[in-house]
Amino acid sequence: MKAIIPVAGAGTRLRPLTYTQPKSLIPVAGKPIIALIIDQLRSEGIDEFVFIIGYLGEKIKLFVESAYPDIKKEFVVQDSRQGLGHAIWMARHTIQDVDEIIIFLGDTILDLNLKAFMNTKTSCLAVKRVEDPRNFGVIELGTDGHVVKMVEKPKIPKSNLAIVGLYKINEVKALLEALDDLIASDTRTYGEFQLTDALMNLIGQGKKFTSMRVDNWFDCGKKEILLETNAHFLDKEGYASDSLPAYDNTIIIHPVSIGKGCKIQNSIIGPHVTIGENVKINYSIVKESIIGNYALIEEVILTQSIVGNDAAIKGLSQSLNIGDNTEIDFS
Repeated sequence: MKAIIPVAGAGTRLRPLTYTQPKSLIPVAGKPIIALIIDQLRSEGIDEFVFIIGYLGEKIKLFVESAYPDIKKEFVVQDSRQGLGHAIWMARHTIQDVDEIIIFLGDTILDLNLKAFMNTKTSCLAVKRVEDPRNFGVIELGTDGHVVKMVEKPKIPKSNLAIVGLYKINEVKALLEALDDLIASDTRTYGEFQLTDALMNLIGQGKKFTSMRVDNWFDCGKKEILLETNAHFLDKEGYASDSLPAYDNTIIIHPVSIGKGCKIQNSIIGPHVTIGENVKINYSIVKESIIGNYALIEEVILTQSIVGNDAAIKGLSQSLNIGDNTEIDFS
């Protein structure tokens, strides 16, 4: 089985952070998002990967080649983003001789029984109930539990089961033929070639699809969800730092993940803080936040914050001339 990880998106909802760093390389609980995905797949025996890159793709390629030199990997460039269906079609030459594939979106972190998902007899979609299905691909189930319909961003949803970015496809040849038909006929939904349209074509041919509900789904395209994901994984065993040096006059409130080479003094760090490597923090309080590599934090209070690599934040100094009966709130 081969895994396809599309990571060509620009991450516009996380700007300005993603102007210089791909979304999939943002750290969560001490690891880039893409590393969490790769590790999850490798734990179930997958060692062949196809990465569909685009925006800032060279940074993703450099990270994967450096961090995972032992996996079999191919990189496919999607120059123009025309939908997930188009992304998979661009990688068609890498999977044309494969019987089964896993597609795992590169900005999605999931809690589920991946072994059971991979061992399903039919093709399978990971799903979760959502309050507003209109922003997602949505499936409808028949009385036998099989998927009978899937629709991309339905205006009037008939189901609240959203597809959450993980697909197992047994009929790879049929999928590629369906994608070929979409591209050749220029069949688009909301201006893009949708994977859901190709999969619906397979269902029309009688191919069987089942679904599996995930325990937790983190679509890491928004700041608040990224921070929630960071906290969730730091609370799990094996993600937080369990052996830290004694930082000068500093209180650490676990769980936290702190990278190598950090110099932290006169500060309070935690809970739920991920700090990259070679970060300097002095006279600051940082909680519920993600701090990138080589950042400088001085004399500030940060909460629910994301700070990029090489960024510097220093406290404000004021010169005040305050009259009687005056109240000033700097919060």
